[in-house]
Amino acid sequence: MKNKWALMVSAMLCTFLFLIMTGGLTLAQSTSTLTERIQRVTTRPEFAHANFGIEFYSLDSGKIIYAANPEKLFVPASTTKLLTEGALLAKLGADYRFHTRIYRTGPIDSKGKLKGDLILVASGDPNLSNRMQLDGSLAFVDEDHSYNGPALPGDPLTVIKELAGKISAKGIKRIDGRLLIDASLFPDGPREGGTDVVMSSIMVNDNVIDLVVRPGVKTGDATILENSPHTSYVKFINQITTVAQDSKPNLESPEVESNEDGSTVVVTLTGSLPAGIAPQTAAFAVPSPTAFAATVLREALVASGVQFKFKKGAATRPPDFVAYSKLYVPENMVAEHVSAPLSEEIKVTLKVSQNLHAGMGPYLLGTLVAKDAKNPLAAGFRVEREFLQSANLDLSGASQGDGAGGDWADLFSPDFMVHYLTYWTTRPDYQVLLRALPVLGKDGTLAAIQKDSAGAGHVFAKTGTFNSDDKLNGRGMLNAKGLAGYITTKSGERLAFAAYVNHVALPDDPEAAQRVAGQALGEIAAAAYDADLR
Repeated sequence: MKNKWALMVSAMLCTFLFLIMTGGLTLAQSTSTLTERIQRVTTRPEFAHANFGIEFYSLDSGKIIYAANPEKLFVPASTTKLLTEGALLAKLGADYRFHTRIYRTGPIDSKGKLKGDLILVASGDPNLSNRMQLDGSLAFVDEDHSYNGPALPGDPLTVIKELAGKISAKGIKRIDGRLLIDASLFPDGPREGGTDVVMSSIMVNDNVIDLVVRPGVKTGDATILENSPHTSYVKFINQITTVAQDSKPNLESPEVESNEDGSTVVVTLTGSLPAGIAPQTAAFAVPSPTAFAATVLREALVASGVQFKFKKGAATRPPDFVAYSKLYVPENMVAEHVSAPLSEEIKVTLKVSQNLHAGMGPYLLGTLVAKDAKNPLAAGFRVEREFLQSANLDLSGASQGDGAGGDWADLFSPDFMVHYLTYWTTRPDYQVLLRALPVLGKDGTLAAIQKDSAGAGHVFAKTGTFNSDDKLNGRGMLNAKGLAGYITTKSGERLAFAAYVNHVALPDDPEAAQRVAGQALGEIAAAAYDADLR
């Protein structure tokens, strides 16, 4: 009897071990080491020619728990925004607010006639749009409209119309002068590389006009185009056609013609949409944010009952904003918009990876902190460098050429990024940065990544993607995919991590970067949630 019992116990033990080794029990997955689970991802065939750089660091024990090429420089893509937004948060403060003010340059008579110009002074506020909510927060859609995602519901000219309403409420009924935008803080500048949006100190609706295109019922039918906001600044000519249902959608680059002063733009849209396809969203980047802002503000004023009467030759006379600045005093202010706190702006930028906002970051540091209007970009990076040096970070592991992560000079080592993230946990404003990060499987650019993994909801990290076209082979080349941030493990341990993969050949599919590399890095991060961290 005793021998029979021993044989039964032995058989049960063998069965238990077999189930563990073959994955028949979930215990096998949960007790796999982090190294084993990472290697199962990095050794996949699609990454045969790719380079990985990874580091996981325990904030509780102060030890590195996994590293692969931690000292090598990697193309970080939009994880660069962690440095840009971190510097803005540190130097301006979470409660900083942008003040966009409108001044008059002449008196207002008893009949409501303004004998002078009306000047909006751009403040660098990135959110003169319908992101602004009644409770003071800023709203966002996980796939931002600047990346051709859907626009936020509501009127994108909400803030502009509020300013117009305040001017009308001041009793101004007619303006015998010009409507001007003082963009001296930073004039319309270069286009941001990732979205082709013009950077500027005046930003209405993120400097884009949102488009929705619907196919016709059958092949050959005209498509239906809607744009928002509606403005005389731009005229769209829709030449997009409806094609057979089994075709692929094809929206070509628009043809743009504009006046020399940028005041009127004609945009011809071409391409095709298959019948039966869902409405397609797109964004048109306005060529001149300043002219766009002036046009929509003028239209809002007219709608509020304010008339304009220009003196002959006034429209062509160049404004002297240096002279006008002496008139920017409280008694001449006729309207003001105060932004949401900077903490909300940083949340929007990091959650959706808003390139225009982050691209403006170094310029805002240069103008608002360094007070250098002549070379704000260089001044802004000096401010950021001083901030990083004050954190005692080794900058030999970092290189940066822009604020958003689209410059070829942007390079970081995983070890540098982990040290940077670790430093942030010592700051009193750490929780502001943490709350601004996308959450794995829940929101922002991580909303669709590893939604069903155990780590969903426990990884807080900034994403990054940098693509180019491999014209030789007719496919895509993923120059970089990145993920960097924080993890709270199943046992409660706090980790900082950075994971990069560079040089991944992709199918000719716009979703391939997320499907192949985005999910892979998300899987690596999620692995640390419940893996054995030996």
